[in-house]
Amino acid sequence: MNTTNASPNRDVPHFVLKDCTLIAIATNKRANTLKEFRDHIENLSLDSLYYHFWANLLLPRFEEREYINDFASWVRHSLSDAKLAEQLAVLDPGTFNNPEELRYHLLEYIDDRLEESEHLQWFHATQRFEFLRSQIVVFDTQTKVSEPHQMSDLIPGMSVSSVFYHFIDARRRTTDKIDDFRHWLALFGETYQPLIDKLTDIDPYFTSLVELRQQVAVTFQKYFAEQTL
Repeated sequence: MNTTNASPNRDVPHFVLKDCTLIAIATNKRANTLKEFRDHIENLSLDSLYYHFWANLLLPRFEEREYINDFASWVRHSLSDAKLAEQLAVLDPGTFNNPEELRYHLLEYIDDRLEESEHLQWFHATQRFEFLRSQIVVFDTQTKVSEPHQMSDLIPGMSVSSVFYHFIDARRRTTDKIDDFRHWLALFGETYQPLIDKLTDIDPYFTSLVELRQQVAVTFQKYFAEQTL
């Protein structure tokens, strides 16, 4: 799909549609106990922290996942600690100002739980935790648009990995730490501020990428439908 516009805004660059895949790379770090788990997280690279919170959104789903992030899942199923698992499960990485703030809250919950339970100080997990890190590989789809209204037709046909790249991964790439759609719309000045505000309300974490694509598409479609009334 290659969408063009007869009268593009020459002051704003085209929105270039990209796609991606997230590759898991071994770190050779593993944990058999909650204490080992905690100590690794304290020094974990940011791309590893990123992988264990976000990668599940890109992985194929054969059944509904109980937990989105790998940390909560391991604590629940390998340590059988429902309390800590629930605390870790509600951590939304998108609500923190930076990854270090997310790390701080992870450690805070784990430290509190270690103090509460002597059992968890020595208990060995039924399956050790393997820490992985992420590397993103980006592809150019050869698709671009010059005007925001064209997004209404473009987004429904985007792959879910493209949605991940532009709406989620962009937040660690752009200088203003926002998705590529809002970043591009802001280049038009105040013209699309109401649309930017609506996109800001979309939380990408506690949803599937298919649902996220639908939310973003509907937001664009409703906005431009209202402009024609």
